[in-house]
Amino acid sequence: MSLKRLNIRGISYSQTQNGAYALVLKEVGGDRQLPIVIGAFEAQSIAIALEKEISPPRPLTHDLFKTFAERYDILVKQVIIHKLVDGVFYSSLICERDKIEEIIDARTSDAIALAVRFKAPVFTYENILEEAGIQQQITPDKKLEAVDVDDEDELIDDLIKESGATDYSKYGIKELNEMLEDAVNNENYELAARLRDEISKR
Repeated sequence: MSLKRLNIRGISYSQTQNGAYALVLKEVGGDRQLPIVIGAFEAQSIAIALEKEISPPRPLTHDLFKTFAERYDILVKQVIIHKLVDGVFYSSLICERDKIEEIIDARTSDAIALAVRFKAPVFTYENILEEAGIQQQITPDKKLEAVDVDDEDELIDDLIKESGATDYSKYGIKELNEMLEDAVNNENYELAARLRDEISKR
């Protein structure tokens, strides 16, 4: 299977779906875009890493991981989004230390947050782009940065809906907590993060 390189198109908040942030990745040399729904913390972490002028007073979790990795000569070489199951993307960090390569499983949002910090390329397989990629014509940004532009809200909402994300606003707290427990038991941490964010907002 051929790998396709992706660039970060931007991050935006959905005005109609509570707590939903869309990380939009764009195919290099193509028009397809891959929308990935992520949690608020991960969205903030990625946005801060993209925005060169913002420097948090204390290191975020992903900054700490980068410092730790560099201290022990571990390099994140690339990220591969390798699987899509029931709307959840699975990713791997390809790391190297002492010329030995290791593959580490990671949530896609965490993997992208680290890729930005290590300036590592992001790839996915053609079959994932075929299945979840959305053909969109969007005017490119003047520069690569996090975006949250009002006139793109409708587009982002469409991307989130088409990605299969669930609108959790119709569920009660009890139902959300039950869903969160099931997600954790099934090790579906992407879903657990989204449910956690929705519960926190309540």
